[in-house]
Amino acid sequence: MTRIPGPPPLDGLKKRIADHRKAKARRGSDFVRETFCLPRDDAREKAREWFDAFPKAAYWTEVESWRQLEGDRIEFTMRRLPSAD
Repeated sequence: MTRIPGPPPLDGLKKRIADHRKAKARRGSDFVRETFCLPRDDAREKAREWFDAFPKAAYWTEVESWRQLEGDRIEFTMRRLPSAD
């Protein structure tokens, strides 16, 4: 008679995930983040300033998140590495 194995125990995986999250919280974020809330045209200009000052290829610059608010205002978070290598 062949025994069908059940799902593997997840205790070891859960512990590794928890340890990774604790270590990450202790060392802080690897990125510099700044959040802005500006009218649409000013938001575009601010994002361009970031990309000009911190080129994506060197700093991994990106718009991390954004949302449109009332009055055609945009709230967005820019993210980049603290320095280029």
